[in-house]
Amino acid sequence: MNRKCIAYHMPYPSTIYATKYIYEGFKHAFEDKGYKFVTFTPDCNLADFLEEHQPQIFMTASHFFYRKALDYGILKKYRGKGMILLTKIDYWDSPINKNRINEAPSMKDDSVVKNLIKSGELGDYYYCTASQNDGRMAGFAEFSGKNFITIPLAADSVALLPGGSDRFKADISYIGTNLPQKREFFKEWLFPLRKDYNLKLYGQDWTRFDQYLGMVTKVGQYFNIPILKNLQKPKLKPGDEALIYSNSKILVNLHEDYQRKFGGDCNERTFKIPFCGGLEIMDNISCAQDYFVDGKEIVIAKDKDDWFKKIDYYYNHPIEAKKIAKAGQLRARRDHTYHNRADQIISLII
Repeated sequence: MNRKCIAYHMPYPSTIYATKYIYEGFKHAFEDKGYKFVTFTPDCNLADFLEEHQPQIFMTASHFFYRKALDYGILKKYRGKGMILLTKIDYWDSPINKNRINEAPSMKDDSVVKNLIKSGELGDYYYCTASQNDGRMAGFAEFSGKNFITIPLAADSVALLPGGSDRFKADISYIGTNLPQKREFFKEWLFPLRKDYNLKLYGQDWTRFDQYLGMVTKVGQYFNIPILKNLQKPKLKPGDEALIYSNSKILVNLHEDYQRKFGGDCNERTFKIPFCGGLEIMDNISCAQDYFVDGKEIVIAKDKDDWFKKIDYYYNHPIEAKKIAKAGQLRARRDHTYHNRADQIISLII
C-alpha cells in the first residue's frame, strides 16, 4: 500500500450541494499535509483504480449511491494487503423523509447493509458526523459489535481564504439550500428578518426553476447521465463565501427539524461562520456546545422568541458581537478545520 495515499469515493463529483464542500475540505487538508489524494468516481473501474493508486485508506459510505459502485470482494482483496476501508455510515434509525432520493433509509431496515456489517465487508472503521449519544445511532453498536467514530463537519481553511472586498456588506446573511423540509421554518425564523434588517440570502434552490433544475441534475448524477449531471451550476464564485461571512454584521445558521430534535450533528456553517470571523447566531442544536462556548464564541437561540431578541441585541451591540466573533474565530481555526478531521483519520494508521 502507498503509505501517503488517501482515496476518496465521490459518486457525484459535479454536485453543487454540501457533499462538494465536504469532499473539497478533506482534499485540501490531506494534500496540505503531504498526502496524495485520489478520487474514485463513477467513471473509474474499481479494480484498475486500486491497482494504480494502492491507497492506504479508502474512504466511502454505506449510502446506496456509494454501494452500487463498489465490489466488496475487490475491496476485501486490497484490505488483505493492508488497505483500510473507512466507511461513513448512515443513521441506524433515520428520521429523514424516504422520498428524498439522495438520502438513505434507516440502516436497521436495510438488509443489504446489515449483511455487509455482519460479514465484516462494510468497513474496517465506521464514522459518522453524529455525536456518540445521538438517539439516531442507538442500536448500531449492539448490532455491529463495534462503535463508530464521530468526525464532525468542519471549515475548509484552504478555500475560506480572507478577502478584502466589501461588496457583500449586509446586516444579516444566510448561505444555504432552500430545502423543502426547511421552508416552513424559514417562514417563521428567517423571512421575518426582512422587515427590520437588510437580509441577504445566498445558495441553491431559492427559485422554482432552480429547484426543478436541481431535481433533474440529481437524477443525472444518480444514473451518471453526462447531459444531465452537470446542468446545475454554483451560485457563488470561489472566495465569495468567505467574503459573505466576513462582511455581514450577523450570520444566521438554521438546521433541519430532525437535527434540532436529536441535537447530535451540526452543519458546516456552524464551523465556517466563526472561522471567517463572523458572528454566528444559530438555532438550538445541543452538540454545538461541544464545539463552541455559547455566548462567548457563538450565540445559540433557545427558541423563536430568543432568536429575534438575540439578533436585535447583537445587532445593536456591535462591540460585544465582535468580541464573540473573534473568540469563535480563534476556536474554529484551532479545533474545527478539515485539517483537524484529517488528523483523526491519519491517527487510524499511525
